[in-house]
Amino acid sequence: MGESSLASKTRKPMIGRDSGWLIGSDIIAIFLALTGQIFLTKALLTEDYGIYIVALDAFATFFLIIDLGLPTLIARDGANNVSKIWASIIRVYKLQLIFSIPFIILAVITTPLIVEEWKEFLDLLIICGLIALVHIASYAPRSGLRAAGQAKLEAGTKVLERTVTVTGYLILYHQGSSSVSSYALVFLLGAIIGLIAALGFSYSILKPISNGKNSVLSDSWLDNKILLLQALPFAVTLGVLPYVIRIEKFIIAGEIGVEAAALFHVAQLAWLAGLVVPQALRAALLPVLGETRDDSLRFQKSLENSLDLCLGILPIGLFSGAAIVYFLLPIAFPEQYIDGSLGASAVQLFMVLLFGWCLTLLATPTYTALQAGRKPWNFTVLIAIVVIFATIIGYILIRWQAMESDGSGLYAGAIASSITSGFLLLMSIHLSSNWELIKSRRYQIIAAILISAIVCYGFTIGSWIAISGITLLYFIPQGIRSISPTA
Repeated sequence: MGESSLASKTRKPMIGRDSGWLIGSDIIAIFLALTGQIFLTKALLTEDYGIYIVALDAFATFFLIIDLGLPTLIARDGANNVSKIWASIIRVYKLQLIFSIPFIILAVITTPLIVEEWKEFLDLLIICGLIALVHIASYAPRSGLRAAGQAKLEAGTKVLERTVTVTGYLILYHQGSSSVSSYALVFLLGAIIGLIAALGFSYSILKPISNGKNSVLSDSWLDNKILLLQALPFAVTLGVLPYVIRIEKFIIAGEIGVEAAALFHVAQLAWLAGLVVPQALRAALLPVLGETRDDSLRFQKSLENSLDLCLGILPIGLFSGAAIVYFLLPIAFPEQYIDGSLGASAVQLFMVLLFGWCLTLLATPTYTALQAGRKPWNFTVLIAIVVIFATIIGYILIRWQAMESDGSGLYAGAIASSITSGFLLLMSIHLSSNWELIKSRRYQIIAAILISAIVCYGFTIGSWIAISGITLLYFIPQGIRSISPTA
């Protein structure tokens, strides 16, 4: 197949093009997921819905360590050795299979001990465990497609998975089904189809140009011991990262109650939908930085372009997110989550969380620089410190306001989440040694943060001061220039 195949089916990763595909697909996928949640809340008993969500979260968190951080290394190192990506995917699968065995055995043994009346929900638990495993299996081929410049195909597999799942939910809902296991099976079917699509695209594009069984993408891939040690920081991080976005919800459940936690969860659903933007940017930027990490000038230029892109996206995400939540959340979810009868409104809580989204977006370049850099353990240190900080600040603020009847405890949780995002921004700059980059754009960054804070406060209290955010439109042309071919 040779060079012609390589030229026609693979291409150089580009943050503008690839992030566009990934952001677009993630936005579609997250709205499909929200649609699915609406069907689930209407079709299932509250208890069944709660068990389903908790089981999915629990297995996803527990099995995530099986990822081993290896797909991240494919995304980081694959762009420089595209012909070796397919062999690296096979190698990753072999290692993941070996390491999955003790975790699967542990899950089988411990689940009955932890979950009361587990026999009643045995089929649901098995399905949720399989969903988590299938999702993990899809990471390697999707990372391979992204490293080969085919982020649009990775994007397609995500949309396909969600489309199948939500279509299945819709069919079950119209049939009047209230079986939680049936809905879980539909989710599993969607995940399997997404995995098959990712593997199919990877095989058709990467296998024909594969360089035999040589899977050495970089020095990190010389042998399994070196590979696992290099991936260990990302593996540890994956085991800790889920708690960053869940810690306030856990504290609220313990200090205020499960109804308050449910309300906070609804507000977070919209916030998590917005997080797909920085996540997609990180996914697109990682191969770009991985390709240039031995060239300090190109590496720094990529960081500057990504910062410009983040500033350009900021006003779009800020206003579109607020508008979507303000108009659609009251339509989509039951009244008690909106009218304040549970202590606060999910819409207002989201507006507080929205400021944290702005800070997380601005942290994307330096956060990703840690992943792509020569000291990956700094990335693990970052996540560990952020989790500890989130736990401390969340506990202090939520406990301080927990006994208030005006919803102060819920707002304290949202404020704690945004403060944690600010801490993430500062620590990612420090650990990636990028203060010079920030100093060179200090006025723009300070202005963006201050104006975003004013806008989010205005949205929360329904004040006209939110209009001040119109000044952020200044950054959009700068963001557009950053993704031009000559940037």
